[in-house]
Order: sequence, then structure tokens, then C-alpha cells
Amino acid sequence: QVQLVESGGGLVQPGGSLRLSCAASVSIFSIDAMGWYRQAPGKERELVASITRGGSTKYADSVKGRFTISRTYAANTVYLQMNSLKPEDTAVYYCNTLMVDGRAYWGQGTQVTVSS
Repeated sequence: QVQLVESGGGLVQPGGSLRLSCAASVSIFSIDAMGWYRQAPGKERELVASITRGGSTKYADSVKGRFTISRTYAANTVYLQMNSLKPEDTAVYYCNTLMVDGRAYWGQGTQVTVSS
């Protein structure tokens, strides 16, 4: 069983920054990709950003230029640096990992609230 431990959510004013982190309990060699999704009230869960084991990244159009996903190779940890936050970024953010065998796992979610 893969465990994903998330941290870094909270309340921030518009224009502020937060950094989310997600630590996986397995070897990096078992992971094909890691990513962040978010779900706002009344909306479907959507991909925010992802990064493959090779380092390729993908971003939702709504966060391009503001969010950056990165990872530490040895520590199996993925980060999401969120800058210039907007109220519409308010959501529960979930870490996701896709294993090389096709299985996917989710973290417990962390709340991000952007409000003045």
C-alpha cells in the first residue's frame, strides 16, 4: 500500500504564495508520475500539474506561469509552488501518484483557501 503524506495548505490572501508538498512511501523507481489535482465545491476534480519520472511537466492552463511543480528524486517528494494565488484557486488539493504497474494512489487532500 502506497501512502502519500501531504502538507502545506492553508489560508492566504490574493496575490500570496503557498507551497504544497507530498511525500510518497515507495521507491522512486516504482513511480511513473506524480501530480496535484484540486476540487472546488460543486466542481469536478481537475488536474493542476504533473511531473513524470523523467521530469516532464504538465500544467492546467489556469495555473501556467503561476504554479511550478518539482520533485526531489531521492526523497520521493513532489512540491507545488503556488504564486499569485487567486480566489478561484480555492479548493482541496490532492496529491496523486501513478505507479509503473498502472495503479494510482491519492493523498488525503489539503485545503487551500485564497481570501482577503
